[in-house]
Amino acid sequence: MITLSNLTNYPIKACRGFDVLESRVERMGLANDRRMMLVTPDGSFLTQREHPRLALVTPQLKKDAVTLSAPNFDSIHFGIQKSGASIPVSIWSSKDVQAIDQGDEVAQWFSDWLGAAVRLVHFANGYKRRLNPNYAVSADDQTGFADGYPILIIAEESLQDLNSRLDSALPMNRFRPNIVVQNCAPFAEDTWKRIRIGDVEMALVKPCPRCVVTTIDKETLEKSKEPLKTLATYRNQKGGAMFGMNVIPLNEGQIKVGMKVEVIS
Repeated sequence: MITLSNLTNYPIKACRGFDVLESRVERMGLANDRRMMLVTPDGSFLTQREHPRLALVTPQLKKDAVTLSAPNFDSIHFGIQKSGASIPVSIWSSKDVQAIDQGDEVAQWFSDWLGAAVRLVHFANGYKRRLNPNYAVSADDQTGFADGYPILIIAEESLQDLNSRLDSALPMNRFRPNIVVQNCAPFAEDTWKRIRIGDVEMALVKPCPRCVVTTIDKETLEKSKEPLKTLATYRNQKGGAMFGMNVIPLNEGQIKVGMKVEVIS
């Protein structure tokens, strides 16, 4: 029986995630997942590509407040602002995405940590960032500050297959999935079109092309050629080396670690 083996929430895009035993699935993805993002003063999004040190920032989420911590750095606690005057920010091809600035104090904290002027923003309530119409299931499909799709799913067996080809095994956090499943064949997720976990049905619409963020060790920040070098030998498709599947929730509901993953089609 295929089961849900791990759930990870990433409150701030590019920062560390934390594992949860259960989560509400919303149309935008897991509740509170990648609803916040760092931007330049002119509103352009930032990731570990530009600032690998974001991988060392740990956000702890409690209701509508966040505590941020980083190695040998004073932590900060702030309340999340979800409404009010919005500003336009850009992420990939999405321009003028409406967001709420989270204030000077947390902006200064991140700026000091990164050594560059940045702002933290939260996705504005009520704004809808539409998905690529070539892959969207319905006109109402949407996401927050994820790269392109609400959820990423990977099977444990797929990582095991990759690690069997590497000199040194890599942890799952290199790939930043929200949902990890187990008890299936390696890359079985590539073949799934629809799955159901609890009452939540999801569409797997597109393989995920991997970028240089996967080559950054999330503990030491050291960079290497792996896993992209090896993935390119057997996982290359048009668009790059694929690992994991992009997922669109078709309805909302609660999912828990240990639940059965039913492959509908």
